[in-house]
Amino acid sequence: MTLDLHGIISTVVTPFDADDQVDLDLLGPEIQYLLDSGVTAICACGSTGEGHALSAEESAAICARVVKEVAGRVPVIGGVIQNSTAQAIRYGRALKEAGVDALQVTPVHYVFAPDADQTVDYFRRIGSAVGLPIVVYNVVPWALVPVDVIERLGDVPEVIAVKQSGGDIHLLADLLHRVGDRFSILAALDDLHYPAFAMGAHGALAAIPTVTPRLSVELWEAVRRGDHREALRLHNVILGVWRAIDGPNLPARLKAALRLQGRDGGLPRHPFTPATDEERAVIADALGKAGLLTAP
Repeated sequence: MTLDLHGIISTVVTPFDADDQVDLDLLGPEIQYLLDSGVTAICACGSTGEGHALSAEESAAICARVVKEVAGRVPVIGGVIQNSTAQAIRYGRALKEAGVDALQVTPVHYVFAPDADQTVDYFRRIGSAVGLPIVVYNVVPWALVPVDVIERLGDVPEVIAVKQSGGDIHLLADLLHRVGDRFSILAALDDLHYPAFAMGAHGALAAIPTVTPRLSVELWEAVRRGDHREALRLHNVILGVWRAIDGPNLPARLKAALRLQGRDGGLPRHPFTPATDEERAVIADALGKAGLLTAP
């Protein structure tokens, strides 16, 4: 199964209203902003999109709206963050019906960790049941899928890519070295995209391009043309923004950053609350230094 995933793949936030309901109408302007910035694909209902807090019905409605707004211009990836094969398949089928081009699927990450055979069978069963390309979302630090197991996923035809996060650039390096010719390896180390691209990552699928899509695209293009002076400059600009956003209340901080750019990502889903005045001040300072502050 093939799908070309490369370059800057942006996540998109899920806007919630004051009643903690999804506000689908706010997705349109956000999708257009990301497309105008040159991203190569869009991922909905992942961590940035608070996918862990969404029902299958909400996830499907969000993905259907994203698919409609994208209108075939770039691939749409739908996130599945579940803890059983049955639920992952249920969500995956709903997102397929909504029209997504691929799934981003976390491994099981609750208290009980499956072994290697169970992990491979998990992705095999999802792929067989849903019939869409799968990006393995290797994000949870206490449940990272090791390279040996990812090598075995080469026998699962639906698995086409690995999104490597979990704060481990060493694992990213090993993936590029050992399976980079078999899968698209996508960096989700938001503060390390420059070295990831320099090492040969096929692109990024991460939170920071949601806030800095144009700068992230410029960084990708600078590395591709070998302009490492410009790439390092962009890396440092983006790093300042990421350091201001990164934190336990990440969905709210991301949405505060959007609002400070004149964009509207709605509210975070409860129990998370909007960014504090102190958080907003730090984010505003970083955005100002990056030339991205457009709202008071």
